[in-house]
Amino acid sequence: MDETSGTAGVTGKSGEPGTAGETGKAAGADEAVRRRRLAAWRGSRRALARPAMDLRLGERLAALAADAGAVHDLDDPADMYGDGVVAELERRVAGLLGFPAAVFFPTGTMAQQVALRCWAGRTGNRTVALHPLAHSEVHERDALSAVSGLLTVRPTTEPRLPTAQEIRDLAEPFGTLMLELPLRDAGFVLPGWDELVAVVEAARERDAVVHFDGARLWESVAHLGRPLAEIAGLADSVYVSFYKSLDGLSGAALVGPEELVEEARAWRHRYGGQVFQQFPAALSALLGLERELPRLPAYVAQARVVAAALAESLAASPVPWFRVHPEPPHTHQFQVWLPYAPEVLTEAAVRQAEETEVTLFRTWHPAPAGPPGLAFTEVTVAEAGLEWTAQDIRAAVEDFVRRVREEQERERA
Repeated sequence: MDETSGTAGVTGKSGEPGTAGETGKAAGADEAVRRRRLAAWRGSRRALARPAMDLRLGERLAALAADAGAVHDLDDPADMYGDGVVAELERRVAGLLGFPAAVFFPTGTMAQQVALRCWAGRTGNRTVALHPLAHSEVHERDALSAVSGLLTVRPTTEPRLPTAQEIRDLAEPFGTLMLELPLRDAGFVLPGWDELVAVVEAARERDAVVHFDGARLWESVAHLGRPLAEIAGLADSVYVSFYKSLDGLSGAALVGPEELVEEARAWRHRYGGQVFQQFPAALSALLGLERELPRLPAYVAQARVVAAALAESLAASPVPWFRVHPEPPHTHQFQVWLPYAPEVLTEAAVRQAEETEVTLFRTWHPAPAGPPGLAFTEVTVAEAGLEWTAQDIRAAVEDFVRRVREEQERERA
């Protein structure tokens, strides 16, 4: 559900793949749509967040060149196969999360496959217990089974993390419990601290190890009410992302015991992740740790203000139904649901940005289940959103809802 991505594929009227010409035209149309949206978002004087992925290539390179010297000596030699600045980043992350060692990966998908594969070998059980909405199940093309030969079982299908009792009651044995914190596709939801501790203890009772998909663990501190290292310390290993909340270029880290991390380095090489030079990603990650990480608690607090104002404004509007989820948000990201086609809502959002220079919402998506005509969007509140007041939200919602009704009338005409 990348906000700037196009469609997954192109088919002709019969449902068969289109011709090369048709495919090219569709790809061109998708690119035109993407560029229009980016232009609208970039041109907005007000937005709840300004993700770095919206920047042009030159802007991103210039910003990195201007700022990188604040976090690393740029007179150092460039890294080669993971030394230098990459090794410094690994040491920094291991210390932040309270683990003895860390290893840098080019992607989180690779990091988690390697971690779970290593644990399967160490436990002698290749079954992983995880949520059906976990990233590994929804967004990785069955990589755990297709590439790593792992099996999965589901302790719950509810749109939340499993409870301790559900872990105890799971009929099948498993070697690793993987918990995504927060569970993004369920609405960036988290358990309470005591619930999380109980779930981990229940897994230990079954002689299983615990791995955290912590792609967004950085912003979970406010809800869980514990320091980052204490949260991470519940698990045997943790993966964290550098671009999702820290605005890095790319990359991830796996932290854990030294023996596991060394084994993960070997598997990283086998999986094709032993990249020659990665200093741009490493430098941007260090910048994210230095600048964005300390700001995340403020973003979470403001997300709660924004969510409450959205709920109040939508309740007072003509929309027949809405949902802000979760309410209040557990992190600085949450979902908004409305009973309209996603195309209508996205067009209204883009027009609002183009014509008023205010970006309230970005891309809307069809509901993954249920009847047609229901859509949701993901709202992120970051530095740009700190200046918004509840009155600003109310004004923007009123304008957005008016545009939604106009789009509906235009579609009917």
